[in-house]
Formats: sequence, C-alpha cells, structure tokens
Amino acid sequence: MKVAPLYHAMVAAPWCEPIIVHTGQHYDANMSDAFFNDLQLPKPTVHLGVGSGSHAEQTGGVMIAYEKVCMADRPDWIVVCGDVNSTIACALVGAKLWIPVIHLEAGLRSGDRAMPEEINRLATDSIAEVLWTPSPDGDEHLLREGVTPERITRIGNIMIDSFELMRNQIEADGTRHDMGLKSGKYGVVTLHRPSNVDTREALQVLVDQLVGASRQIRLVFAVHPRTRARLQEFELEAQLGAADGMILCDPLGYIQFMNLVTGAAMVITDSGGIQEETTYLGIPCMTLRTSTERPITVTQGTNRLIKPAQLLVSINKVVQGDWPTGRRPDLWDGRTAQRAVEDLYTRLNN
Repeated sequence: MKVAPLYHAMVAAPWCEPIIVHTGQHYDANMSDAFFNDLQLPKPTVHLGVGSGSHAEQTGGVMIAYEKVCMADRPDWIVVCGDVNSTIACALVGAKLWIPVIHLEAGLRSGDRAMPEEINRLATDSIAEVLWTPSPDGDEHLLREGVTPERITRIGNIMIDSFELMRNQIEADGTRHDMGLKSGKYGVVTLHRPSNVDTREALQVLVDQLVGASRQIRLVFAVHPRTRARLQEFELEAQLGAADGMILCDPLGYIQFMNLVTGAAMVITDSGGIQEETTYLGIPCMTLRTSTERPITVTQGTNRLIKPAQLLVSINKVVQGDWPTGRRPDLWDGRTAQRAVEDLYTRLNN
C-alpha cells in the first residue's frame, strides 16, 4: 500500500530506477496479489518467499535472503515502509552493508513496547539514514529521541496517495452494491491483532458486542485469516454468521475494501492505516486498542480509541450523530510520493 505511489513517482523520474522486493511476509493471495493488481504495480523483481513464522523466523529469514540480493546487485538506496518485521529486517541488512536506508512512515510511536510493531519502528528509525515522516508528531518523537534534524523530512501521508491513485476505480466499483448495502447505512469491521483475537475471552466480548450492534446497523466484517482461524477454534464463527445484520466475507482487494469504506457510516478496526483513511474521509472510526501510533487521527481526526466492552455504546453514538467531525492533517493531500522523490533528489545532489 505504501510502496505503490512511491514506485509510480520514481518510475516517472528520469534519474531513478526503482526495484520492488517482496519479502513474502504477507503471503495470502487476497491480501497481497490483489493489492498489486489494484495498485497497478508490476510483479516484484525479487520475491523472497519468506512466508509465515515467529517474529524471529520472519525477521531472520528476510535478513538472510535480502542480504544475498543486496550483495548480488547492490542498490544505491533502500526504502523500507511501515513497521512490520520485513521493515526492520531490510533496514538491518542495509545498515550492516553500508547501504543508506530511508524509512517511509517514520517517527510513529504508540508508547506501547508490548506491540512488536513499536519495537520495529524504534529500531528502524535508529539506524535509517533518512526519515520520512507523515505528521508533526513524528518529527517531535524523532527529535526527542536525539535524531538530528537533517535526517528528517516531513512529506505527508503516503496512504492518502494510494487512495487518490485509485479513487476513480474505488468509486466505480460495485462491491457495496453487490452486497445490497446503501451508503451511510452500514459499518465495516476489521480485526486481527493478537490482543483482540488470540484468546477466547477477548474474542467472545467482541463477538457479543458486534452481534448486538448488528441489530442497530448492518455490519460487513472482512475476516482476516488469523481472525477466522481463532473464530473457528473458539467455535464463535457460527454466532457471528447467525446475526441477521452481519455479513462475513473474506479479505478484499484494496479497491473493493475502500469501496465499502467510502460508503460506510463507521469503521470498527484494530488496524493502523484505516485510522488515517477514515480521518481523511471524515468517517467515524472506532479503534479497538489502548494506544495508537497515529495519535493525530485522534487529536485532529475522526478516530477514537475504544475498549471492547464500550463498542456497542460507541456505535450507538455514531448512529445518533454524536461523533466528532475532525479535520484533515496538513500534507495529507495525495502529493506525498512526489515530495519523497524530490527530497531524495535533493539529498543525492547534496
């Protein structure tokens, strides 16, 4: 999602040759191949095929495979995105081979080191040569951690570029029509974080809340593979499926998913990027987490952190029109990728 706008902007620059390396960490076809097609990306030049495993297995596997790629065809720069295991793994390879690393979406902090993503963010930012931040809080975090200002460039939010890149296709898509949904009359649900789905107790609370909410408003639950496995393991899938107002579906491609989101009255999630997209679109978002690495979506946008037991109450507030409207943060304008390319060009010339 973060690669596509940057790749297209780099292809358009006469001085740059971008090469896509797919680590294979996200290996579900619906959640990887479909996104490449939707975002008009070519097949990756290199596919490491790492696949699933523990955090150590994924990180180590990516490092071993990616080091061989860099030694065989040494790049001038490495751009890593986001906060997944592949991010820190490729950043470490670059740092140890003395290849400058750029971190796209740098400076985000949740303050919760129990989240693996927080460790990945902290470690990546500490070794990257250049830090491209999406918002002022990212700059502030990095400066407070001792990063020198010349390493930081605020470029804006690359996820908004992805949305604007595909806006026409999203608006023309028929997913919500095919599901019999009317704009503004339904909610979208995504859940996958271990704290919400990996124990029966936590997942049961959410299932009960969602079933209750589905009596107030129709809900479309795009079920992540991890979540579906837990629903089946804990014998909760049937309870969800039996709710009259609930639609369960497999993960969707970006165009299809965003067609649902743009017509939704609300989004219920524990993901990261969708907090930003809902703020950009002015759609109420309930994030089922105790912290967020994107606080600007709370302080300026339409996102709020919600405890699972409070979900039904929060949904009722949205239905009643009792939810903050928010505003778009600065530089969330669809031109982030161009600013990134311009910054890299300036750094090369200097």
